[in-house]
Amino acid sequence: MGNSYAGQMKSARFEEALHNSIEASLRCNSVVPRPIFSQLYLDPDQLLISPEGNQANVKPKVEELDKELMHRYTQNGSLDFSTSQTVNEIEEDEEEEDMSDSNSPPIPYAQKPAPEGSCTTDGFCQAGKDLRLVSLCMEQIDIPAGFLLVGAKSPNLPEHILVCAVDKRFLPDEHGKNALLGFSGNCIGCGERGFRYFTEFSNHINLKLTTQPKKQKHLKYYLVRSSQGVLSKGPLICWKDSSVLSPAQSSSAVNLSGTQDLSRNKNIVTPLSLSVQLVGKTFATAPLSLRATDVSSGNNNGGRTNVMSSTISRPVPHSMSPGPSCVVGEQATISNSGPPKKRHRGWSPGSPVPPSGLVVPVPAIRPLPRAEPLLSVPVSQSMLTGILQPQPIPAGETVIVPENLLNNSGVRPVILIGYGTLPYFYGNVGDIVVSPLLVNCYKISQMDNKDLDLFGLTGSQLLSVENMIILTIQYLVRLGPDKIPLREEFEQIMLKAMQEFTLREQSLQMSAQCISLSPVQLPWLARLIASVSQDLVHVVVTQNSLAEGISETLRSLSEMKRQQRLPDYVVAICTSKIRGNEFCVVVLGQYQSRALAESMLTTSEFLKEISYELITGKVSFLASHFKNTSLGDELDKLLETMQQRRGDNVVIPFNGDVNECVSSQEAAAMVSTQEQDLDTETFQIYQPQLTIARKLLSQVCAIADSGNQSLDLGHFSKVDFIVVVPRSEVLVQQTIQRIQQSGVLVDLGLEENGTAYQRAEKYVVRLDNEIQTKFDVFMRRVKQNPYTLFVLVHDNAHVDLTSAISSSLTHGEPTHGLADRVINCREVLEAFNLLVLQVSSFPYALQTLQSRISSANEVHWIQFGNMEELSREEKLYFGLNEYSKSLQWGITSPLLRCDETFEKMVNTLLERYPRLHSMVIRCYLLIQQYLEALMALTTMVSLRDHSTPETLSIMDDIITAPGKDKNGRGHMLVIRIPSVQLAMLAKERLQEARDKLGLQYRFEIILGNPASELIVAKHFVKRLKAWRGNEREDWFPHTYQDLEGLPCIVVLTGKDPLGETFPRSLKYCDLRLIDSSYLTRTALEQEVGLACCYVSREAIRGPIVALDLSEKEQDKTSLGENDADELLIDLERPQSNSSAVTGTSGSVTENGVSSSSAADKSQKPPAPLNFQNVANSSVDEGFTTGETLKQECDSLGTQLASSTTSKLSASSSSVSQTFRWPSQSMKECKALRVSLPRIVILSKAAYCVLGPQKSGQQPFSSSLLPHADVSWVSSLRPFLHKDMTTEEQSLYYRQWTAARQHHADYSNHGESSNSRSFHPRRLLLTGPPQVGKTGSYLQFLRILFRMLIRLLEVDVYDEEDINTYHTEEREVAQSSNDQWPDVEIVSKMSFDVSIHDPKYALMSPVYTEQLQRIKQEPSKETKVEEPRKRDTVSMMLTKYAAYNTFHHCEQCHQYMDVNPSAPMSDSTLHAFTFSSSMLGEEIQLHFIIPKSKESYFVFSKQGKHLESMRLPLVSDKNLNAVKSPIFTPSSGRHEHGLLNLYHAMEGINHLHLLVVKEYEMPLYRKYWPNHIMLVLPGMFNNAGVGAARFLIKELSYHNLELERNRLEELGVKRQCVWPFIVVMDDSCVLWNSHGVQEQSSHSMDQGTTSKNVSLKTVLQHIEATPKIVHYAILGIQKWSSKLNSRAPKPSFSRCHIHDFILLNIDLTQNVQYDLNRYFCEDVDFNLRTNSSGLLICCFNNFSLMKKHIQVGGQKDFAIKPKIMVSESLTPIMPLQYVCAPDSEHTLLAAPAQFLLEKFLQYATYKLFPKAIHNFKNPVLAIDCYLNIGPEVALCYVSSRPHSINVSSEGVFFSGLLLYLCDSFVGADFLKKFKFLKGATLCVICQDRSSLRQTIVRLELEDEWQFRLRDEFQTANSSDDKPLYFLTGRHI
Repeated sequence: MGNSYAGQMKSARFEEALHNSIEASLRCNSVVPRPIFSQLYLDPDQLLISPEGNQANVKPKVEELDKELMHRYTQNGSLDFSTSQTVNEIEEDEEEEDMSDSNSPPIPYAQKPAPEGSCTTDGFCQAGKDLRLVSLCMEQIDIPAGFLLVGAKSPNLPEHILVCAVDKRFLPDEHGKNALLGFSGNCIGCGERGFRYFTEFSNHINLKLTTQPKKQKHLKYYLVRSSQGVLSKGPLICWKDSSVLSPAQSSSAVNLSGTQDLSRNKNIVTPLSLSVQLVGKTFATAPLSLRATDVSSGNNNGGRTNVMSSTISRPVPHSMSPGPSCVVGEQATISNSGPPKKRHRGWSPGSPVPPSGLVVPVPAIRPLPRAEPLLSVPVSQSMLTGILQPQPIPAGETVIVPENLLNNSGVRPVILIGYGTLPYFYGNVGDIVVSPLLVNCYKISQMDNKDLDLFGLTGSQLLSVENMIILTIQYLVRLGPDKIPLREEFEQIMLKAMQEFTLREQSLQMSAQCISLSPVQLPWLARLIASVSQDLVHVVVTQNSLAEGISETLRSLSEMKRQQRLPDYVVAICTSKIRGNEFCVVVLGQYQSRALAESMLTTSEFLKEISYELITGKVSFLASHFKNTSLGDELDKLLETMQQRRGDNVVIPFNGDVNECVSSQEAAAMVSTQEQDLDTETFQIYQPQLTIARKLLSQVCAIADSGNQSLDLGHFSKVDFIVVVPRSEVLVQQTIQRIQQSGVLVDLGLEENGTAYQRAEKYVVRLDNEIQTKFDVFMRRVKQNPYTLFVLVHDNAHVDLTSAISSSLTHGEPTHGLADRVINCREVLEAFNLLVLQVSSFPYALQTLQSRISSANEVHWIQFGNMEELSREEKLYFGLNEYSKSLQWGITSPLLRCDETFEKMVNTLLERYPRLHSMVIRCYLLIQQYLEALMALTTMVSLRDHSTPETLSIMDDIITAPGKDKNGRGHMLVIRIPSVQLAMLAKERLQEARDKLGLQYRFEIILGNPASELIVAKHFVKRLKAWRGNEREDWFPHTYQDLEGLPCIVVLTGKDPLGETFPRSLKYCDLRLIDSSYLTRTALEQEVGLACCYVSREAIRGPIVALDLSEKEQDKTSLGENDADELLIDLERPQSNSSAVTGTSGSVTENGVSSSSAADKSQKPPAPLNFQNVANSSVDEGFTTGETLKQECDSLGTQLASSTTSKLSASSSSVSQTFRWPSQSMKECKALRVSLPRIVILSKAAYCVLGPQKSGQQPFSSSLLPHADVSWVSSLRPFLHKDMTTEEQSLYYRQWTAARQHHADYSNHGESSNSRSFHPRRLLLTGPPQVGKTGSYLQFLRILFRMLIRLLEVDVYDEEDINTYHTEEREVAQSSNDQWPDVEIVSKMSFDVSIHDPKYALMSPVYTEQLQRIKQEPSKETKVEEPRKRDTVSMMLTKYAAYNTFHHCEQCHQYMDVNPSAPMSDSTLHAFTFSSSMLGEEIQLHFIIPKSKESYFVFSKQGKHLESMRLPLVSDKNLNAVKSPIFTPSSGRHEHGLLNLYHAMEGINHLHLLVVKEYEMPLYRKYWPNHIMLVLPGMFNNAGVGAARFLIKELSYHNLELERNRLEELGVKRQCVWPFIVVMDDSCVLWNSHGVQEQSSHSMDQGTTSKNVSLKTVLQHIEATPKIVHYAILGIQKWSSKLNSRAPKPSFSRCHIHDFILLNIDLTQNVQYDLNRYFCEDVDFNLRTNSSGLLICCFNNFSLMKKHIQVGGQKDFAIKPKIMVSESLTPIMPLQYVCAPDSEHTLLAAPAQFLLEKFLQYATYKLFPKAIHNFKNPVLAIDCYLNIGPEVALCYVSSRPHSINVSSEGVFFSGLLLYLCDSFVGADFLKKFKFLKGATLCVICQDRSSLRQTIVRLELEDEWQFRLRDEFQTANSSDDKPLYFLTGRHI
């Protein structure tokens, strides 16, 4: 740092240094001592420093100070033995040893290369051993005597500390002296000893330094063991001399180190360094604290965190306890831009003056001359703690704080650090506070260029210091008297200003210099801007230093009279020519200074501060002030008097006026009746909750499908769970109740129906000290049940985010860090069967740079869209945004209010008691307000004027509501008092007053303490039970919801509200104690979250109507009762013109009526209160005393009630029937249960943040720091705009916030940003407070379980065979005991041409002789447009099932996936060409063959060309293989097709080929990378399944020939090559075998038994059939549930086979599939095969189950016009699929064949009218089977010679169908058949010419009559080759 005295050497210092040098040389026997001048110039001035800590207590006596520090150290962790140079945690000043200039880079240090083969990894020694503290913290390390463990810092590993053992003689003593020069150390990694040079040692431990290694620079910390045995970072090593400046002062130097017991250090992270300067009797202390670590418990002196003290013997104020304003991760806060050091020289005249010293950790920002950029030393990214480096002090840079400043002025000034260096403070520093609130805003100039680029800024466009000063003054002026500066608000202003400058610069083409101010203009411009502030902002300009301006301000403050008006802000500007401009802001406003000071404390800290003030009796002055009423009477005496006057009587409990009294016995005996409409709603899941539960489920499925093997859902068959909640008794009970009511335990099968209610509590665990044992039990269950999927629900996950390590080291609250210990423990992270679901309304602290939850795994509540979309009955969610928007409704009594009168009273008291925390003052005042309101409303009317209207109206409602209700129901008021002690005080005082006033039976007062259960008086419990009607005798309320309808005040205490749900009867939330200490988004929003709820939609729609009404002329508004539905809100709008639509209620008199004037009018008779009166009366008329107040202070609820009730009595001041609307006096039956929003009374600070924003922005609270445990990454960041969804907000916070050091996620930052680890099985559910998240996650558990069961189940078709009408015995049958068919017997069986497969129920039956006996009734289903729903049944999957892509398991994952390391291109593409006689051309197919499957193929010698697919021999017998290649055509089912046959084949070898269309190939390849693909040519992309089967068969036959040729060369006979292939659908899921059941005594009749078998079993069995080559097709029957109960079929039969066939491609060589077909191609093929005389055999002892798959497969085309004329969605009817040739008909974009087949299905009535329902006269179809509708029988006849056909003797056909007939069909052939007169003909051909030729060739015109208009074509364009057909009639 150079010599900070610029060459002025003190002789004392010289002598001392000389003395030290001589002493060191005498002690040291080998090393040359350091030169004296080095010592002088390299060590900065040594000032007396207090150890690091948060609240070092400064006392006049040295011994006391020593004791105090010792006490603090042992209590709260480590202290740094730092000197006036407060050592920066991360990097000590880099320039310290630099020889270079500030602008030139440091000269790199030439390091010796590491020995060959040694380890060079950072954090490890050259022997490869880990030296990092995190790795070694639990290890036992042996070190030689005389050695100490110290921590070294490596520049490459800023977040790690390396552990070394160093001889303590070479380390300094407690004074920072007497360290021997040189070094002696050991490596604790590899154990190597005796390093004598630090250079050598630094090489060994891989420090990789760029500067010369120095122990002073790189050995940073002592390492100490905590009581738990954890080795952790201890105090800094004090390398600097800690003596004071001169011998004269050294006598009073305080020994601050040496007495410290290092072994007792419990802290890993060092708290802030706080320096104390001792000069004579005055102390100069750091009046500041920065949140370096945020670890401290905030109560270091045994509870004495004294914020308000001014005497020297008190702890230094806020300055000592870490404040939230400066945060981890804000690099700018840490920058130390001190001047570069030159050794042995002072500053050269041109260089800037060294910055003034700071003992406080304040950023020393070096002011530079104007021409230079603002910061010449870039801030390193590694500077991540909040500790700043103070600099040495030049003379004159000091401020002496006047004595008794706080006493004299009543203000404790807050100094906001600006730009430049703050001076050093002496004297009464306890009376000032230094805040770094805005300091980062002035550091934007230090941003990296890449950060600036994000905002379109460049380095030249940054604001100059002058501009920053002007902006600051403008901002302060704009704040006005009511607001305090907010960092986030000012950052936005700075960013906007920079962007505007950029725009202006671009438009003017000038440099930033031109638009910036000159230093001369600055003072007068600053004063000019401040002049409009009405003296709220003053500017003080000095020439030499900031110290002058601050001193002047403090002096004038201390000399000022108390009555004099102070400015709120003084901006001190120093315009030094040498140093440029510097400034800071001194906040003097009574309210602002206190709010800023208090906002620096965390919640825990200020609650401890309050606790301390109460314990030490500091509040006694305040308490005595409140002993009297506002009228001066003594409160307690008054209450006693009232009690005596009342005697034994009490106010009637309910159904009577507050003036009616009864005896206490009578009151206790009054009973209520059951309430019909009490809101004890049964648990119900609403639509939004269902939606969210499904979103959660789909996210779990996404995790399972992600491919990283982190979750295998197929593995689990059960779901179990545990809910972890914060420590709140009510929340625990509430969660247990929800679990009980939801029935989830029974649904998950976890508990029996009877016991589930009692056992629910074991599923809810609170985060208290017992959690570890309960959690261990849970984790044991997780380990013992690997097939159960456990869900750990962490509810309110934002509540305790402290990391387990930091909480144990800081002695924080015992419950701190418990959540981290549970949720982030290793067992949870590693358990493969455990999902973690974190649930939070305020998830911002879980969404940081270091978040453990992937943003993809966040599930956000659905955005509330247009309310009109919901049905009339739906309730709407009313949350924070709605509250904010409601301020624009224009009602006089808004839902969000600020009690201005109360705030004025508070401000008066704050001035009177400057030393107390404002919450204490607010609380005492609030208690007083409620007490006086109680008295005013019951006995002392004179006190009315002294209660604020808000308080009076609330109390009025609470007291009078039960009186209006025959059962005593009323409203609830929640008073939020975070401090438990204050809450208890409030509860006691209110209860005492209530009882003395005789209201103890009227309403209850309950303390809502999270740590304890609810305590409710017996008579109120009795009343609650009576209302509920059916509760057990021992029932008592466990949750706030149980208090529904009970008139009560709940004093809600605790640090945070914890998500407890309040009943519908909650009407008021009093949050007047929630003020500027709550300025983070989470803190503020969770308080207002208490009021969020679902409301009836009328409550939201009403205001607009009401507003309109009040605008109209009054005499036009006469409304009847029936219109009341529409007018729910605020019909009592006062006619005064002031504060019409203000957000505040104002004082009573402001609105044109005072309570006293109203009281005078109370003698008037009360007018009946109906709508007309309300609308027509002026404010002064027609209302009783209370009404005047109601009008001003009541809200929605009461208006709704009061404007619809019939009468008001003069004595009762308000109508309270809010929720029973209309009231009893109106139609009782029409008791609508209107749910209304709650009324929220806020403090001024909270109201300013949550109140109305310009242009409908989000409430400003969303721009605040999201949570106290996180920090902004940068001051320059985009704004959160109003339209941001919660998903976008999450991404925003993940980019712009970082976890602080004590945050549980802090440790989740890897070496780089990429290595941050998301936990794969962790989800985050976020939604606004009270929106229904519990219900949705319980529903999620339920549907997760259902899904797991569904994953183990499959829907299979369960349909009976159709067309089973012929009952005659078969002439030939085979013995049922035979395993295989006998070819002789089978060939004698007749083929059953009828179709039995139920999927063909809507197809034309095939004519048989039996069919003509069936009389078919006209079917109801004449036109079937809709696909019919087929019957399915759910079956459990077995180990032999086929699976889709969603199945993952250990066994088959090799089969499914390619090796993850192998690239996708590990498969090779092979073309395979062959000629097809049918197509008359060559076909080229493509195979995609994975490397692992190449063994199934034969390649050419070069290995390039695919020659054939290997086939086995008929004689092969291999039990571990099946012989037949399996072909599966699949389309549209890349995910859902059952293509995983691993389990079905029992893992044996098999050849499986997927047959896919060209355009679908990439998808199938992606999902099935390990499968062989056969890709059809592109011309078949639109083809049907017929084409796939045709090509499979053609390819297989061609391959059979190739294999025969290949094997023939090897001596194998041609007929020995295996000729079968399997063609199987992609929906075949399970296979069964059926055997005849043996007769037994208990079986009723003979049936069959079935068992599940594998596909391997079925195939191997069929392949073993004797003489198998004589069969053309083999297959199995379709399963149905009736199979086993029916009489068994013969074992084998000749019939149609579908879906799963063994096809003999040799025998069927001449029978082809019709490649054009879309439907029934298999029936057509079977009929042609059979007519060719080939054997088709069905094995009835096996059956096939087919899965119902809803996607893909044989789906219909969406038929659309080829040219879309309009977007009309009118469906195209099947009869429009054809048209007359050359007509103007709409042409369709669909294949011609598809249109034809669909047309034929539906056109039966037109084409074959004679055939309908006439099976005796079927339609004759030659060589084809086409579906022409189920009403028509089709007689199939083959034209081939020697074919086998059904006998058609004597049959008269009703029609003839000729489809693409070939040359075998001739005129003579047709003449064999007889036709009915009027029978119809349909001839279908490829084109018009062939149609005409066919007519002529077949001589059809001889017998058939044709008309020109009977020619049709499919509705295709000529490009799409339409099909043509002609119809005619038989003559």
